[in-house]
Amino acid sequence: MPLDPRLLEILCCPACHGDLLEKPEGLHCQGCGLLYPIEDGIPVMLVDAAKKVDLAPQADPQKQPPVARKVSP
Repeated sequence: MPLDPRLLEILCCPACHGDLLEKPEGLHCQGCGLLYPIEDGIPVMLVDAAKKVDLAPQADPQKQPPVARKVSP
């Protein structure tokens, strides 16, 4: 169940005060990358309960373009 947009407007990351983005896994901080869980529709805004999430999207190695290699004679 999605959070009330009015609640999302006033919440911020307790660690860095960054903006939060609602994801299926929880509330993701756009500043420091912490992910706060949502339990029974209630965001758990405790730094100790948050998980660190890599901000950079993981590249799929199968979608990477082939690398040209110079071959010595």
